[in-house]
Amino acid sequence: MRLFLHPISLLRLLLQSAWLALDQIWANKMRSILTTIGIIIGVASATAVIAALTGLRLYVLESFESIGTNKIFIVPERPQTGKLKNSNGWLLRFHPEEFSGLLEHCPSVANFTRSMGQRLDVSYKDKTESGVSITGIDPQWHQIENRFVTQGRPFSLIDGQQARPVCLINPKVRDKLALPTNCVGETIMVGEARFTIMGLIEEHPQTGMFGSGDSELEVFIPFTSAWRMNNGFIVGIAASRSPSVSEDARAELTFFLRKQRHIKPGEPSTFRLEIIEQYLTQFNNMATMITLVAAGIVAISLVVGGIGIMNIMLVSVSERTREIGLRKAVGARPGAILLQFLVEAVILCLFGGLIGIAIGETLTYGLTKLPNGGLAKASIPFIAIVASFFFSAAIGVASGMFPAIKAARLDPIEALRHE
Repeated sequence: MRLFLHPISLLRLLLQSAWLALDQIWANKMRSILTTIGIIIGVASATAVIAALTGLRLYVLESFESIGTNKIFIVPERPQTGKLKNSNGWLLRFHPEEFSGLLEHCPSVANFTRSMGQRLDVSYKDKTESGVSITGIDPQWHQIENRFVTQGRPFSLIDGQQARPVCLINPKVRDKLALPTNCVGETIMVGEARFTIMGLIEEHPQTGMFGSGDSELEVFIPFTSAWRMNNGFIVGIAASRSPSVSEDARAELTFFLRKQRHIKPGEPSTFRLEIIEQYLTQFNNMATMITLVAAGIVAISLVVGGIGIMNIMLVSVSERTREIGLRKAVGARPGAILLQFLVEAVILCLFGGLIGIAIGETLTYGLTKLPNGGLAKASIPFIAIVASFFFSAAIGVASGMFPAIKAARLDPIEALRHE
């Protein structure tokens, strides 16, 4: 093995071994391709799964960012235990005064709005649209939802205190009802009530999993006006000062609302708080688990591929026994024989890995073209390509080692006698 102590000699031997390996692979093209099927399938499936998860992660992250990862939704809920578990859900709904003083008692909450919605007919002159989304909001809603008035003005505190019949509409309502381009000051009918348009609000971002790409008809009115029209179910929407303090904000909101609703210690809450950040964490955990499961399946495929490589290399050693004996007879060292077969196994695996990556890229391109699949940004990270080549080479070394050792240990006289 002293040959390996001389870098120049080792490099020359590696190049010779690689050339011989390529010559053998070319001479047995079909056998080589069939031998590497396991490696090809393993690498192709691994890269395609990684690309799909990468695209899905970006899709979900963009979707959550579009609605805000620091949001906390507060909804009434019938408890599963306690004396109220069989109560009428209508009796457990929130009342507007229960949220009074919330920001003063919850320092981790930056903004808060009450919200309640219904669907009504909206008309302007001879134009009528049915099932329009009517949402009652507080002025802070714009900061929480990051949607602002582009024409006119938002609701003032006086609008809310006096429950004025004013509204904000989105451009789609303006276009559907054939309102003037500058529609501020125009009057529309919302159900049976007449409302004056105070402004035009931005369209809702329709990207990601929470939007279909086509915004709906939206009319916004002061929360107090909505409560007077229909004192139904109220949803609270809070925004923590940052996603990192969302859990603190939830604890503060829970304490505050339990006190407001006179819930005694030990009794279950009659409301539920949902943090967007927690769903993002759950998704990341799920994506990690899917990756691990996929990695296990791919590992099995690569092991099967490695067994195929080992099998064909053993066949190759058997077929080339006389050649090995002849090379040893003219002075070839065992290390050179071992290196030749080891390099051949590695090149076979790298060849399979290259084809697998090419197929993986093709599958990834197909994933990006799936309609409504959410994988438009699917791509194979560079690190995944490097890892694929690394594992392919590792499989080549592992599967080629035994046949290479067997070839290196052949007795030259016995090898020359081999028929």
